[in-house]
Amino acid sequence: MSKSLYQTLEVSENASQDEIKKAYRKLARKYHPDVNKEKAAEEKFKEINAAYEILSDEQKRKQYDQFGDSMFGGQNFSDFARSQGGAAGLDEILSQIFGARGGFNFGSNFGFGGAGFGGFEQDLDIHASIRIPFELSITGGKHSIVLEGEQIDMKIPAGISDGKSIRLRGKGRTGRSGRGDLILKVQVDSSALYERNGDDITQDFDLPLKTALFGGKVTIPTLHKEVTLKIPPNTKNAQKFRVKELGAKNLKTQALGDLYLRANIILPKLESLSKPLQDLLEQELEA
Repeated sequence: MSKSLYQTLEVSENASQDEIKKAYRKLARKYHPDVNKEKAAEEKFKEINAAYEILSDEQKRKQYDQFGDSMFGGQNFSDFARSQGGAAGLDEILSQIFGARGGFNFGSNFGFGGAGFGGFEQDLDIHASIRIPFELSITGGKHSIVLEGEQIDMKIPAGISDGKSIRLRGKGRTGRSGRGDLILKVQVDSSALYERNGDDITQDFDLPLKTALFGGKVTIPTLHKEVTLKIPPNTKNAQKFRVKELGAKNLKTQALGDLYLRANIILPKLESLSKPLQDLLEQELEA
């Protein structure tokens, strides 16, 4: 039985969750649109995210392991994802596989309260959950969902964190007393490039070995703006550089956290170096 999701993430079918997460972060960093400007990179990035969304979820992975690529109509996953159209996002792809509705799930809060029908009135509020990209949770912006055939536009506040709720007044059920609210619990997708700790953000960036050894300047696109970072000589791998007030906004205080840029030193391939330089390095480098 063909199982191309594992091929998409370049892992074996017996891969552990840690191995799947590590492979996802590596590939997502490689194909992220902020890093890779090739035309096909965005499509590949979308496939990687959808594959990780399935394989990182225990129930979805079990379902996929049972049915394999028959869930995609017999196509491999890459062909299936592309057949959904260039405008299709992660939610649309997953909805074709698992029947998700517009990137959100209805909650179970359909209780009753207050006087009304039969002594009670139906709760007019709708409780649901919605998934948003990590980048949108930091920068904020417009977002749309489709609820029971109605398109609902909303503004995601900059700095919202996973588990917080957004209340859209007048978007719930209609009853005798009027119309209730739509209460959306936000689920923020993980990111291959960024990590959030409170209001601070950590972002990995690639650093050539030459710049790490001898120092220099690098330009790095961040969530808020492009920054130029001065690299001192002898910079170590995973060394962090703090940039003030380029983190996440605190919704209560409106203050901005900090951004920590973490160096990922890129080593050159040995065969790309001249033979004399290879010999010199072998002699000079300590064991």
